[in-house]
Amino acid sequence: MFRRILIANRGEIACRVVRTARRLGIATVAVYSEADVGALHVREADEAVAIGPAPSADSYLRIDRIVDACRQTGAEAVHPGYGFLSERAAFAEALAAEGIVFIGPTPAAITAMGDKIASKRLAQAAGVATVPGHLGVIEDAAAAIPIAGEIGYPVMLKASAGGGGRGMRIARDDAELCDGFASARHEAKSSFGDDRVFIEKYIEEPRHIEIQVLGDAHGNIVHLGERECSIQRRHQKVVEEAPSPFLDAAMRTAMGDQAVALARAVGYRSAGTVEFIVDRERRFYFLEMNTRLQVEHPVTECVTGLDLVEWMIRIAAGERLPFGQDDVRLDGWAIEARIYAEDPQRNFLPSIGRLVRYRPPAGPGIRVDTGVCEGADIPLHYDPMIAKLVASGSDRGEAVARLRRALDGFYIAGVRHNIGFLSAIAASGRFAEAALSTDFIAHEFPNGFAPPAAFVAADRAMLVAAALAERRLSESEAAADAGEAATGATDVTILLDGQPHGLRVGSQGDSLVVEHDGVRHVAATDWQPGEPLLRLRLDGVEAIVQMERRPARTFRLMHDGVIRRAQVLSPRAAELLLAMPAKQPADTSRRVLSPMPGLLTAIAVGEGQEVKAGEPLATVEAMKMENVLRAERDGRIARLCAKPGDSLAVDQVILEFE
Repeated sequence: MFRRILIANRGEIACRVVRTARRLGIATVAVYSEADVGALHVREADEAVAIGPAPSADSYLRIDRIVDACRQTGAEAVHPGYGFLSERAAFAEALAAEGIVFIGPTPAAITAMGDKIASKRLAQAAGVATVPGHLGVIEDAAAAIPIAGEIGYPVMLKASAGGGGRGMRIARDDAELCDGFASARHEAKSSFGDDRVFIEKYIEEPRHIEIQVLGDAHGNIVHLGERECSIQRRHQKVVEEAPSPFLDAAMRTAMGDQAVALARAVGYRSAGTVEFIVDRERRFYFLEMNTRLQVEHPVTECVTGLDLVEWMIRIAAGERLPFGQDDVRLDGWAIEARIYAEDPQRNFLPSIGRLVRYRPPAGPGIRVDTGVCEGADIPLHYDPMIAKLVASGSDRGEAVARLRRALDGFYIAGVRHNIGFLSAIAASGRFAEAALSTDFIAHEFPNGFAPPAAFVAADRAMLVAAALAERRLSESEAAADAGEAATGATDVTILLDGQPHGLRVGSQGDSLVVEHDGVRHVAATDWQPGEPLLRLRLDGVEAIVQMERRPARTFRLMHDGVIRRAQVLSPRAAELLLAMPAKQPADTSRRVLSPMPGLLTAIAVGEGQEVKAGEPLATVEAMKMENVLRAERDGRIARLCAKPGDSLAVDQVILEFE
């Protein structure tokens, strides 16, 4: 077994590898960029080595600097995590040349599976079902049109070296194909240094189901069941679970057998994942093989009881798998939700800044994998993941219930995040019914993520929480002033997103009685002013409401995926406030603003140029994703206010129309 390993990664996955290595008695070496000097993974490792400036191209992607860090520290092996150099055969070869073990598959397997075109050809030869498509490299959009016509729309454009949803576009006609082809090539070149694009048939209403495989260097290969990864946004997974509610034992065996056959065909060793697309008729097709640890590996660990990082290390050290396929058992259910620094109410734009408060949940069946802590910064340069929340239980129902409660109790302040959006997914009827497909988010949130217009069940808990919080605040202020708080019933009006709701609040022993719409509710809480979570027992049912106090007796509330602004007033004050005219927002229609902090990579227009609605104006890149800003109307460009290469703040003016 190794005495010391280096982790060629950062954030959550670096901390994850440290945790297992420590349990195995292995010393760890972290590497870090200038942006990560104070990062959690640097503090948790036994030692750390600086490898360059903040951009990943100058640090985490520099093979020479990571090899040099191994030399400095005497690291005998390297765990690459996921992303960065994890699927670069050249990295594994460079380590081998120095006598350093790569904790992963062979360079040959990485090369064979890393090229999406080559991997599909190899899969076909191994008897694995593949999606119909054109596996040759396509030179330009003009050459793509007849190919797409032969396959039949809709088609999917995919980067040959792609992954993580980058370099992928759906096209439903020739116009979308031409537009998407250029964009896919540019994004592929930027992300992977390889602009080759191929085309395959796009499967409507598909499920994304993947098989975890594990192989040693002695020819033993097993699969560890499947993960359902159908809930995606922009081809990036958002919620994953194991097992899949769609598969039965026979289908699991069939998919597992094909995954093992493919792994055997490339002499695979270490942990790997074979991804399949599954249609409505339960036909499954090979999508790609990821020759690394997956982000969503914890759900497989929860249902199998195996530590995948441990087995990657043991296999790299030459150990045999001590179990066979018949020994693998799936027990219980696990669901993972990815917590990102992004704003779902602004089309999921990235958010950067400091985590002023970071309070993850805990309890039975709850696991949180993270690479941050309170006070940490979310930098612009890397993936915006904050944490992975995993809820497990004896069955899917218990896992979902634990996930919903844990999301309500996961409190983050300082950056925008997607916890409310994840809660809305978990609370949806379609999720409860396991009616999953890759269009789940588009179907459930056709107009984006926003609070429901109608009054919903979650609103009642938030109304009661606001009323109780206001009463506690009044009691606290009365005590501070040496006065007496009101003990009798009081009438209040709560403006919930501007809509008035009359409530009467009174006492009943240690509980409070809240009347709303003629219904009497008994509520209790031990909440104290200043706490971000109000734990409520309402009519015998427990609930957690996130609560941020704002000026003018206003609260920002979140519960079960619903986010509201609540203002608690006397009935007369509410009446007068509602009579006031609404403040009109400033007119910014002549300006194009940066929707996020990021790098301005291109401006497609010049001063004085006439543009039509829908034409591209500028491209902003942030957290590894490219965002094209388009004209919302016809007009003439009056002034350019920024230039390519500029770092932009959110809402910074890029250009103005006449």
